[in-house]
Amino acid sequence: MKTLTAIALIASLAPFTANAQQAPGGHFIENWDLDENGAVSLDEMTEKRGDVFYMFDVDENEILDAAEYVLFDETRAADMAANAEGHGKGAGRMQEGLTLAFNDTDGDGQVSRAEFLAHTADWLAMVDRDADGVITSHDFGPRKN
Repeated sequence: MKTLTAIALIASLAPFTANAQQAPGGHFIENWDLDENGAVSLDEMTEKRGDVFYMFDVDENEILDAAEYVLFDETRAADMAANAEGHGKGAGRMQEGLTLAFNDTDGDGQVSRAEFLAHTADWLAMVDRDADGVITSHDFGPRKN
């Protein structure tokens, strides 16, 4: 069952529309904007991070250990390679918020579900360039001078 779930996650990372590929950050917004209003809220990020955590917690023990994080990192790298044009500027900030280093609060080399979810607001703040409390295409792409 976990294999099918992981396959579903990988499929969900694929672009759905040409529009998502053209808008800065479109790939992220297409996949994380659960109410499809063009903005990803803290609640949506928290829910989606919970789903992502579940997908990679292969042994279902509420911890992403080193081996599970390797799979997580490899999947994110494959997604970045396959959908580079849909990420736009800011993709590094997006990836940083999912890394082991960012989420491992206690430094034990693994990430509990609680740690992962607790960092959602930190990740939102890091990506939200215009500080409006949501992630939109305005938070990606070149900065206006």
